[in-house]
Amino acid sequence: MNTIHVDVVSAEESIFSGEARFVALPGEAGELGILPKHTPLITRIKPGSVRIEMADGGEEFVFVAGGILEVQPDCVTVLSDTAIRGKDLDDQKAHEAKLAAEEALKNAKSEVDLARAQSELAIMAAQLAALRKYREKR
Repeated sequence: MNTIHVDVVSAEESIFSGEARFVALPGEAGELGILPKHTPLITRIKPGSVRIEMADGGEEFVFVAGGILEVQPDCVTVLSDTAIRGKDLDDQKAHEAKLAAEEALKNAKSEVDLARAQSELAIMAAQLAALRKYREKR
């Protein structure tokens, strides 16, 4: 069976490391699908779900709050400041953080505050969407 090694790493820990048949994730210009022997690539990724079809037929979901993707023919590396396993996503916390970001957006006093709040809101909306995707697959 043709597989590719996948590593998903956050600033705190290694989230996933293993062999996969396919990886899908949100690239800057749209959804990326990566198979073994993919052409080398380095790109930024947007907040969203990394879906890993493992060699044994199972699936792993990881939420990333953006980051960098490196693809080599035999290896995929996803680097993100924040990465959370699908099973560890907390609907309550994500919803509360989204509400806090919306409040910060309303109260922004400078363009820097506004940009920061918009970024946080986009990340939390992506996290809630990732949580919905994860639950649909279960």
